[in-house]
Amino acid sequence: MGADQHGQDATKAAVRACRNAIEFNSIPSITDIVPGGYDAMKLHIQLGVPEGLVDSVDLEKVRAVFPYGNIVDPVDIGVGGLLAKSGIAIPELGDVDDMGNPDDGFVIAVASITVGY
Repeated sequence: MGADQHGQDATKAAVRACRNAIEFNSIPSITDIVPGGYDAMKLHIQLGVPEGLVDSVDLEKVRAVFPYGNIVDPVDIGVGGLLAKSGIAIPELGDVDDMGNPDDGFVIAVASITVGY
């Protein structure tokens, strides 16, 4: 799970979700499990972002999260996650809607990363 509390940026939330999915995991035996090791490892990325924000996610920024392996195309992205209210809109942090009005949206994305070969 990843979130953008200020700015309503689905890309930022998706990148954070991917980072959280991999940063707290370690597979030291990947070189024993995957023929060709890290360079041959295939990654399948599945993302869920709130409705109406799917097309706004910059998939190149999402891909840049992964330091090695080959990302399987396409990255699966669909409606999921949550658009919640943060309870506070801070315009200086980007909390404005398309009309320039305060927006307390809190974008939450979810990610599933599958490792294989």
